Amino acid sequence: MYPILEFDSNPAAIIEPSKLIAKRPDFPSICISTFSGKIIEKLSQMNSVAQICRIHNANGEIPIYQIDYENTPIAFYLSPIGSAAAAGTLEEIIALGANKFVFFGSCGVLNHEIVDGHIIVPTSAVRDEGTSYHYISPSPEITLSKESVDCMIQTLQQLDYPYICGKVWSTDAFYRETPDKMQRRKQSGCIAVEMECSALAAVCAFRKVSFSQFLYAADNLDSLEWEVRGLSINQGLKLSDIYLKTALTCALHLK
Repeated sequence: MYPILEFDSNPAAIIEPSKLIAKRPDFPSICISTFSGKIIEKLSQMNSVAQICRIHNANGEIPIYQIDYENTPIAFYLSPIGSAAAAGTLEEIIALGANKFVFFGSCGVLNHEIVDGHIIVPTSAVRDEGTSYHYISPSPEITLSKESVDCMIQTLQQLDYPYICGKVWSTDAFYRETPDKMQRRKQSGCIAVEMECSALAAVCAFRKVSFSQFLYAADNLDSLEWEVRGLSINQGLKLSDIYLKTALTCALHLK
């Protein structure tokens, strides 16, 4: 058997996050996170924002902030890119005390008709990464809960922001998104590719916490030549007010 398929249903691990991270009774139950450092920087400079703690790893420190949004305390932090790093950080935020999460970040599109910056709501994710297989039993895909998808749709309809729903492709290796793989994923119904959705959904399912996610379109893989479009160091900033409003409003719905 391939090691990645050796799922162990034992809920206890040798190293539990709670052994490393002490729960904080004052930590917000609701948390939002993005993969864009520029967007986190912008959010951290808003009114009623304060840094409340930080977590540490070998790469350095990740500050955790709190914003009081419509009289509701909401934590937020910069999530590292990649399923393993993002999942490990999520585990520690759960250990701190959060139990409702909204994630957002950029993605590549597998349908050129999806315009740059357009919001995508994942309904399921192809598990082409390694982390999720340590949290739930092997399967080609993970389906996001109806509650999580409905919460995001309700938010976007309330705000009157255009969006599209569909399956996404979560992969560990963006430099190995080959033309053949892309076509197979597209034929299976995927409309976008990103790196973390399936893993984050699996962690939240395992830990029995709420999870919602939306993506915003950046580069286009559905062309004869790769189109970089909005994929840049400043990606997401042009429409960041829309994305932040979406995340914060969805967080209130989770409340």
